[in-house]
Amino acid sequence: MSALFPTRNSLSAKCRQSVCALLNQTLAELTDLQAQARQAHWNVRGRQFYPLHLLFDQLNGELGAQLDPLAERITALGASANGTIQQVVAASKLPAFPTDARGELDYVTALAERFGLVATGVRQRVDECATLGDTGSADLLTGISQVLDKGLWFLEAHTV
Repeated sequence: MSALFPTRNSLSAKCRQSVCALLNQTLAELTDLQAQARQAHWNVRGRQFYPLHLLFDQLNGELGAQLDPLAERITALGASANGTIQQVVAASKLPAFPTDARGELDYVTALAERFGLVATGVRQRVDECATLGDTGSADLLTGISQVLDKGLWFLEAHTV
């Protein structure tokens, strides 16, 4: 990560550097997950097309709503938010979305797996931010984990 910009934020530079790395990882994964939800929204077919089309669009929007506050927190702490496509691709640890998915449950299953992975990572980062002493970032990530958990719940409801 590059040098931090000057700020009067009372968190130490070391803390801010570490937290911003965690937040940028989350930014990459959420951006990737949002794009995967959008891919599912555009391409789902089948008997449940309409409700899944709407659900995937809702998930896309809810994920997108988390990106700006996350990126702004990174910049408020003095770092750069890494949100270009190239940066996201380089940083995201999510598996690629299956572009050969055909059945509607293929889309649901793929998204549920990825929502679970991202939610697990975000919860770990909540604890790391709290340990580093940045309760503000921990709080932001806690809210994001709740959005992810709700999305996962909606997806898994289609798999029973």
